[in-house]
Amino acid sequence: MASSPAAARIILGSQSQDRHAILRDMGYTDFEVVTANIDESAIRAPAAEDLVVKLAHAKAEAILSKLEGTELLRKADVPVLLITADQVVVHEGVILEKPKSAEEARRVIPGYSRAPAVTVGAVLVTNLDTGVRAGGVDKAEVHFNEISDEVVDALIEEGEVFYSAGGLLVEHPLMSPFVKSMVGGLDSVMGLSKELTQSLIEQALRKDT
Repeated sequence: MASSPAAARIILGSQSQDRHAILRDMGYTDFEVVTANIDESAIRAPAAEDLVVKLAHAKAEAILSKLEGTELLRKADVPVLLITADQVVVHEGVILEKPKSAEEARRVIPGYSRAPAVTVGAVLVTNLDTGVRAGGVDKAEVHFNEISDEVVDALIEEGEVFYSAGGLLVEHPLMSPFVKSMVGGLDSVMGLSKELTQSLIEQALRKDT
């Protein structure tokens, strides 16, 4: 059963403009945004896949608590779905989250020339009417040519790297010329796999799930 955008009302638990754009591109143009505001550093796991799944679930729990007693949880004509997601970058065996300083970004970003950056993202769709949850993990891999120090400095000065896991901005005009190849879709690298998200939406809407 393929669901149409009109088949559900969507709440997106993310302030990421990339995720907003991807969801709109999927045809879900009329969605609400509610953020979790959790301390992500307090949630840890040794494996990247486990970490992003735990974070996606923690965000869902925090948002559900926030929504209790609000209009968004009242019964609607269509099911209400909450989408939460998280992403990290794995580089040379190390899990990278958003850089906390210019020094960290300056150390991490040039390293992508040595070895590929692997994005690991989790998506969780919660049906607020039935309580059904459907989740999954998606990976992509980006290979870079040598990234110049000047470009790294410009990215840091602009500041967008501090809002992206691993400071990875493959779609950025300054960074994209250095992308050599990519395994997986750009949507996956940017934090929300269209294919995975649509599949999870359909799972969360199934009556027999």
